[in-house]
Amino acid sequence: MANKENLEKKMDQAQEVVAEAFAKYPLEDLAIAWTGGKDSTLVLHIVYEVCQKKNLKVPKCFCIDEGDMFEEVKDFIEKTKKRYDVELDFVHNDDVSKAAKGELGAMVKVSDLSERNRREIGRLGFEGEEFPYDPESFVGNHLMKTVPLNSYLEERGLEGFFEGIRWDEQDARADETYFSPREASEYNPEHVRISPILHFLEEDVWKATFEYDIPYCSLYEEGYRSLGAKETTGKADDVPAWEQDLEKTNERGGRRQDKEKVMEKLRKLGYM
Repeated sequence: MANKENLEKKMDQAQEVVAEAFAKYPLEDLAIAWTGGKDSTLVLHIVYEVCQKKNLKVPKCFCIDEGDMFEEVKDFIEKTKKRYDVELDFVHNDDVSKAAKGELGAMVKVSDLSERNRREIGRLGFEGEEFPYDPESFVGNHLMKTVPLNSYLEERGLEGFFEGIRWDEQDARADETYFSPREASEYNPEHVRISPILHFLEEDVWKATFEYDIPYCSLYEEGYRSLGAKETTGKADDVPAWEQDLEKTNERGGRRQDKEKVMEKLRKLGYM
């Protein structure tokens, strides 16, 4: 793993990104996207540390509930939000889940959805009359993650949010920048996405987690390396995530791979 001096430099660089964001935007117009995963929790910790130094209140967090969250993740979030003294909003596309009666795999009729969701489906080029309620499918991912994200940004009037993506995590994220502005469209408001840990490797995240006593979800101890929807996320191995071969194996190998193959297209549509 990275030595301590190198890790401190990466942490300092991440804090500089956060401090720059606070200098550019009013704190009340910023939020933190927090999934309960190792990366977004590291971002929360870094933002918290900068706020402590500057005597600022930590921006509100939001968690996108795609409809199939691990109970362990929910429990971790509820416990950890107290440590960092943050307010938290759960964001969910109720229109879609109600049409499916909350049942994973149930067929959702496009005609039963709101005009907004029907437009979003048309944007995907989907021409079917129904689709399965599956948060990790192409249609489901867009409706249950990107659409509620944009709705939340609109409702809150946010100028930007912090997110926990990294360059090494996924090929579609390799060209991302620390400050990624998004122009307004009929589907999303103008905003900026701020990514303080882009330069971290997976091993850096775990080194920082233990070096700075940052909490993490118990699922990582069981062998999960990347946490997504419960039904479509599996263990990468039977040993804790940080003990696995982080350099030669795929971090997102336990995630549903058909989604991974269309990640670039999903990100062009607004996915994180």
